[in-house]
Amino acid sequence: MLKATMVIGASLKPQRYSHSAIIRLDALNIPVIAIGLREGKVGTTQIITFDTAVAQCDTLKENLDTITLYLNPQRQEEYYDFIIDLNPRRVIFNPGTENPAFAMKLQSKGILTESACTLVMLATGQY
Repeated sequence: MLKATMVIGASLKPQRYSHSAIIRLDALNIPVIAIGLREGKVGTTQIITFDTAVAQCDTLKENLDTITLYLNPQRQEEYYDFIIDLNPRRVIFNPGTENPAFAMKLQSKGILTESACTLVMLATGQY
């Protein structure tokens, strides 16, 4: 079974890149965990809020491979401990989310980081 990708900064708005990433991941049969400001659905994927995700942290990390970020660096701060606790294999910083200080913190915990576009990675088979 494929391991899951967590999309942090998931949006219900179709014009948002995070929305497109959820659709693409789902189309490739990659399990998606979506965390956003508002609950709702993107395709078949349920978006949960950060509070719900924190409450489910132990369950969420069981099958987690990648976290892809769609939050600017300032908004990422409240997620630092949560992401480190999840201990994903890698974290992808999409364009506009680059955060060298957080990337260094993740790397010090043995978590791979990439500054890349998830949509491009999926489209070119580099995911």
